[in-house]
Amino acid sequence: MSRGRRRFWIALSVLLGLAAIVSAVAAEHPATAAPGASVQKPPADSVLVQQGRRLYEQGCSDCHGFDANGIAGVAPDLHGVGALSADFYLRTGRMPLDNPEDQPVRTDSPYDQGEIAALVAYVGSLGGPPIPTVDTAGADIARGQQLFTENCAGCHQVVGQGGIMPGAVAPDLQQSSPTDVAEAVAVGPYVMPVFKQLSSAEVADIASYVTYTRDPEDRGGWGIGHIGPIPEGMVAWLLAGAALLIAIRLIGERTTR
Repeated sequence: MSRGRRRFWIALSVLLGLAAIVSAVAAEHPATAAPGASVQKPPADSVLVQQGRRLYEQGCSDCHGFDANGIAGVAPDLHGVGALSADFYLRTGRMPLDNPEDQPVRTDSPYDQGEIAALVAYVGSLGGPPIPTVDTAGADIARGQQLFTENCAGCHQVVGQGGIMPGAVAPDLQQSSPTDVAEAVAVGPYVMPVFKQLSSAEVADIASYVTYTRDPEDRGGWGIGHIGPIPEGMVAWLLAGAALLIAIRLIGERTTR
C-alpha cells in the first residue's frame, strides 16, 4: 500500500472515531434550545398526556388554538400556565366556556375526573407551575382573617359570601378548598389580581380562614345567612317595628277605656 493511501485511511479512521465520540457526548448531554424556541418536554405519563391532547383538540382548540398558542382576543396561550392553571379552571368547571366573553364561574365540569387529569397533564407538559400543595394543619385562622380582610374582603365580603363589583361578580367561596384558594391567588382568574406578595404560609392561613367561614361561630346571636350587616339591620328594624306596633296597640286600648 502506498504511503498516500495509508495516510488517507488513517485520517478517515480518526474522523470516524471523532464522529462516534461527538455522537455519544451529544446523546448524554443534549443541546439546550435557544431562548423562545419550542421545547418538547418528555411527559411523566405519555399515555395520559396523549389522551389529554385528544381531549384538548376536541374541546379546547377552537379557542386556544390547535397548538395551544392562543388566539388573540379570544383565549390566551397555554404554554407556561402549567398544571396549576389548568387544574383550577377545569376542576371547578370554569372551563370550557360556551362563549369566551362570559365570566368563568364555578359549575359542574363536563369532564369526569380522569378526563380532567388527562387535560391537566397535557397542559402541564407545555411548561409552568405544578398544582400547589397547601398544608393548613398549623395555619393561623386569626391571621388568615386579617389577610383576607386586607386583600379579599373588598370583593368576596368578609365571610366569603361573594359580592358585586364593576364588570364582574365576585363568587362566594363556600365550596372553595385550600387548593382552590392557592390556585386562585396564583392565577388571578377573570378580574381578580394575582397576589404575588403572599407567601405560601400566608396563603395557607387565608385558605384556613376561608374553610372556617363555612361554619363560623355566631357568638353575637343569629348568623342570618352570614351575609353581613344588612340583614341584621333589617331584622332589628322589623323586631323594633313589631314591638312598637304592639306597644301602640296596648296604649290605644287603654286610652279608649
